[in-house]
Amino acid sequence: MITALTIALAVVLVITSVLLIVLILLHRGKGGGLSDLFGGGVSSSIGGSSVAEKNLDRLTVSLGLIWAASIIGVGLLVSSGV
Repeated sequence: MITALTIALAVVLVITSVLLIVLILLHRGKGGGLSDLFGGGVSSSIGGSSVAEKNLDRLTVSLGLIWAASIIGVGLLVSSGV
């Protein structure tokens, strides 16, 4: 039997999954990976990381932690039969 908590965690999981995909695609390629293969390495970085990039990194990590916690929560609820 599926409870409201399981449904809520599944909805959070879907929303955070989509947002993580978008946030990861917004990151600039650092070089040496697939982004260089498809032309992502053309732009050069003049300075260090900007404030916007640092905030994007923090947001991505925070959302990743919420995503991981929701996966663990759904897994525990499903395995316990609740």
